[in-house]
Amino acid sequence: MRRTMVIVLSLAFVLSVLPGLSFALTPFEIFESSTLNEVIKRNKLIVGMEVEFFPFEYANEKGEPVGFDVDIARLAAKELGVEIEIKDMEFNGLIPALQGGKVDMIISGMTRTLTRAKTVSFTEPYFETGLCLLLSKKKAPDINDVKELNNEGRVVAVKLGTTGDIIATQMLAKAQINRYKDETACVREVVTGRADAFIYDQLSISKHNRENPDSTRAILKPFTYEPFAIALRKGDFDFLNWLNMYIETIKRDGRYDELYKKYFSDLLK
Repeated sequence: MRRTMVIVLSLAFVLSVLPGLSFALTPFEIFESSTLNEVIKRNKLIVGMEVEFFPFEYANEKGEPVGFDVDIARLAAKELGVEIEIKDMEFNGLIPALQGGKVDMIISGMTRTLTRAKTVSFTEPYFETGLCLLLSKKKAPDINDVKELNNEGRVVAVKLGTTGDIIATQMLAKAQINRYKDETACVREVVTGRADAFIYDQLSISKHNRENPDSTRAILKPFTYEPFAIALRKGDFDFLNWLNMYIETIKRDGRYDELYKKYFSDLLK
């Protein structure tokens, strides 16, 4: 009887304070604090990218950002009914900028990985590619597989913070790995014969090989799977849902195919 009375009194106390407690946010409150709502209220979508990754994002003769990712972002802003602002920054600074609220999303040829997914959320992939090799004809005429670079005396160029950097660190422990902020610096190392190889995405490697046929050769069969996705802040489920629906919509209605042909048809011949 005494135990029953204690339970009743305890339950009465909990019920008495319930009106003052908030155990969960309502769907409306979640939307109010979402990036999607903020973008709509602000009337502007702020996108982070490094405008040095042809043909995804690069500068035209007027210095304006253009490319596949740029058009995907502009089309998203159009669907949202808002203006767009593109913030150009170093690739390694994109995720910190997103986490710090300086940009609403990242679309910059960024591969979604388990490591990156610890700090940001990713949409479904909007483009799929893989890492390939740009090789020096002078320094690496005998290399036919990425694993053959894992030897002392081999020099591999990678762009800082990219999946090429991550994979080289994991696979090529015996080689010397030189990291550069710029893609062009990596290519220059191979062209001049100072590096055996540059590890980067398939389209870029194909482009650099075509531009430097006398000094380089390319292995264009990817040795990794690289799904490019849009990155956004953790827990932003409304914006994530909208972006996934957006990607699915443009893939089904033909607009994605138009952009794909515009930027990749010549490179993939």
